Amino acid sequence: MIKSWISAARPRTLPTSLSPVIIASGYAFNDGKLNIPIVVVCALFAIVAQIASNFANDYFDFKNGSDKASRIGPRRAVASGEIAPERMLKATIVMLAIAALLGSFLIPLGGWALVILGVIIIAFALLYSAGPYPLSYHGLGEITVFIFFGIIPVCATYWLQTGIMQYEDIIYGGTAAGLLSVNILLVNNYRDRDTDTADGKRTAVVIMGKRFALYAYLINGILASLLFLGYNAGIIAAAVFIIIHIFTWNGIRKSSGSKLNQYIGRTAANQLIFTLIFIALILIYKTLL
Repeated sequence: MIKSWISAARPRTLPTSLSPVIIASGYAFNDGKLNIPIVVVCALFAIVAQIASNFANDYFDFKNGSDKASRIGPRRAVASGEIAPERMLKATIVMLAIAALLGSFLIPLGGWALVILGVIIIAFALLYSAGPYPLSYHGLGEITVFIFFGIIPVCATYWLQTGIMQYEDIIYGGTAAGLLSVNILLVNNYRDRDTDTADGKRTAVVIMGKRFALYAYLINGILASLLFLGYNAGIIAAAVFIIIHIFTWNGIRKSSGSKLNQYIGRTAANQLIFTLIFIALILIYKTLL
């Protein structure tokens, strides 16, 4: 049973939650305002909110009938019968409550603006796959991921540490994190394009086609690497990441069906590598100042 819950949390994709927090903290460190307690709370909030979203996705995809025996992705806990639907729904609510509790620790810093932002984040964690117009069923999943796993967490984490709302360069970090997070979803939907089409789930890949998804994935990684060019050794860092990225992309291009499952984890790992490279560049930049 524990293995089923761990699998439902989709641990291979969790770097996409940590990456924006780390990137924002790199900027805060560069500005001399790194605040470790805030970083820890933001990281925990991001992870818990993503797990809640993953649980909700597992539950509502089952309720919407899009998880079937023909699914070629990893087994879903509810659809496979490993976890009862009502238990998954309760777990989703519990995780959202924990996320809200974690966020409440930051209210003295962010005030009512943070409360509103927290409500929006929790709402979209559900609206992604639930409600009368599930975003992931209508070609809006990639946009949602770009905003909530890129722009918002980077800007919010930076603001909470520095008190500065004039982001300028920070938005580039959010854009890079968002593009790389979108790539995880693209691999998932690239794999599921045929079954999603049959189930009436109109993801961006269903609407635009697999060729679009494949080259969007490639371009997203290259665009994200441009973030490095403003730092010492940035060209070398960008070249290293692009090589890793293209190697993964080429594997996706040559794979199909269940063989694509491994590339979800690899894409998430690439995002973590990207984040660590960025932090290394920040440290080099600070050392040379």
